[in-house]
Amino acid sequence: MRLFVAIPVAEAVIGELAAVSARFKSKEEGLRWMEPESWHITLQFLGNTGEEKYACLVDCLRQVHSPPVPVRIEELGFLERAGVFCANVGLTPELLSLEQRVVAATGLCGFAHEARPYHPHITLARNKGAGSGLRELKARIQRQPAFTQFVADEFLLYESHLSTSGARYAIRERFKLGRQNSLG
Repeated sequence: MRLFVAIPVAEAVIGELAAVSARFKSKEEGLRWMEPESWHITLQFLGNTGEEKYACLVDCLRQVHSPPVPVRIEELGFLERAGVFCANVGLTPELLSLEQRVVAATGLCGFAHEARPYHPHITLARNKGAGSGLRELKARIQRQPAFTQFVADEFLLYESHLSTSGARYAIRERFKLGRQNSLG
């Protein structure tokens, strides 16, 4: 199974991002737009994981203790090298702390830490190929929208199912913030 750990996006923000996507979506631009139910803020991508590591992973993530995390969507942006149009998320001390706690917990099960600095964002669209879709989209953004701030009270373990039409994500486990994630 192909796994990652992420914060779900609040319903109010999903509505705001859906309006942004509808405003900028165009069939001929060479972009694959993500569905609202796939939007999330990745804490750590884990990749292909066997059953033996899965049990360790869930046990270790249950030990992550963190207060709820305030989340602030800052502005629309682009990850040029990855071919991504996204909503950038403010890197608050609370969000960085949660990311570091998750990485430390998954490290106990043998998952490696990403070498690049943590850059929280919500992917809205991806280039389909080597086209100029992102460049054209960038030229159409005249002003930045405002987004509702929210407080994340949980993080999730997702499984990614890949297909020719894009990835579909299924929630495997939920971990509450602000209280102990014990089994009892």
